[in-house]
Amino acid sequence: MTTIIPISELRNKQPRFRGLESGHRACLGCGEALAARLVIEAAGPDVMVANATGCLEIFTTPWPESAWRIPWVHSLFENTGAIAAGMEAALKAQGKSTKVLAFGGDGGTFDIGFQALSGMLERGHNVLYVCFDNEAYMNTGIQRSSSTPHAAMTTTSPPGKERMGKRHLKKDIVSIVAAHHIPYAATTSVAYPSDIRKKIRRAMAIDGPTFLQIHSPCPLGWGYEGDQSIAVARLAVQTGLFPIIELERGGLASVMPLRHIPPVTDYMKIQQRFRHLFLDDLRAKEELEHIQAIANHNIEVYNLRGEGKDAFDSKGMDTVRRGGIRWA
Repeated sequence: MTTIIPISELRNKQPRFRGLESGHRACLGCGEALAARLVIEAAGPDVMVANATGCLEIFTTPWPESAWRIPWVHSLFENTGAIAAGMEAALKAQGKSTKVLAFGGDGGTFDIGFQALSGMLERGHNVLYVCFDNEAYMNTGIQRSSSTPHAAMTTTSPPGKERMGKRHLKKDIVSIVAAHHIPYAATTSVAYPSDIRKKIRRAMAIDGPTFLQIHSPCPLGWGYEGDQSIAVARLAVQTGLFPIIELERGGLASVMPLRHIPPVTDYMKIQQRFRHLFLDDLRAKEELEHIQAIANHNIEVYNLRGEGKDAFDSKGMDTVRRGGIRWA
């Protein structure tokens, strides 16, 4: 008699591909380490990685050891896009279909490496660029980057008499990237692993440049206990401060709508980098109001309330499709 085993049971017994092995030296609760592992699991073994200088490079490859089980190249802060483009061109010349992934933090993506990234996108290389966004230069001492949120405290944007933390707004990198009219650009968060996997698989299937920004909390740089990383990441999304969206050829294609929208203070008060905003100070009150206005703007611009659609909560994964701009 033949025993029929359900497909779901077989799938559960099948081990996941682990391109990033345990035993690396990331901090406890590191959002970037979790994000990188999820990306590689979803991408599968037939990939090559160009990895910019930064936390991910440092904690996974302390000489003579490596936590990577895939072909992996350490690029400089400023040239990851160019290195990945060269790898892709070489593989194409050899007739190979191996997908090239480029990894960078916000420093290597928003700032130092943006020129090479822009060139890679403009030339149309078949590369998936993943930005692990922890909102500062964490590896070199928690200096501010153009991804650091407004009013956040870093070692180079301390609060004081002149200003309350970082003066400037967080750069909208995904819109800038999408303005290159690439096939696909999206944001996601470590708080939603299924969303990361879905978007990686979608990007992997596209022939052309694609981009994914993953919000990756940093316990050390943000100032919270390591076991709170997922809760912190989820609040960033739920308050509207980090919208989860997809863009196709520069046009908005889908959003992850929100059902319950807490105030931004729920997100900020559990992080030491915003502690100066909870002092009895008129300037602090004004900055909190400003940050709430930023979240409200995101909610309205992307219609994150999802009125008239299936809404999203912390346990759901529904998205709302939008009528985006299309180019042939």
